[in-house]
Amino acid sequence: MPEENIIVTKSFDFAVRVVNLYRFLCKERKEFVLSKQILRSGTSIGANINEGTQGQSKKDFLTKMNIALKEAVETKYWLRLLIRTRFLSEKQGKSILVDCEELVKILHTIVKTTKTAIEN
Repeated sequence: MPEENIIVTKSFDFAVRVVNLYRFLCKERKEFVLSKQILRSGTSIGANINEGTQGQSKKDFLTKMNIALKEAVETKYWLRLLIRTRFLSEKQGKSILVDCEELVKILHTIVKTTKTAIEN
């Protein structure tokens, strides 16, 4: 049985939360613009991570992890904006924001470690 890849699992679980958030924002808050933005960036994180794990080289892997990191940072921005504009309460947004920040930290470490490995 293959070893679990924590970033793949966490990014997939996060994408599920983002899809559910999108549904909530559309149905309950009647918000259709910001919700579409967060849906795109929040699900793109895991898509790029998955693609990167099948990279043809370390540089290819690094490129995809950099894209995933950028998408995670963008998603964090949209979450903060949704909270500040009160489409989400602090309580509603805090948990998913914490998960997003965790993805940013993990991806930052992966990018930094991979860059070091390529340079050496």
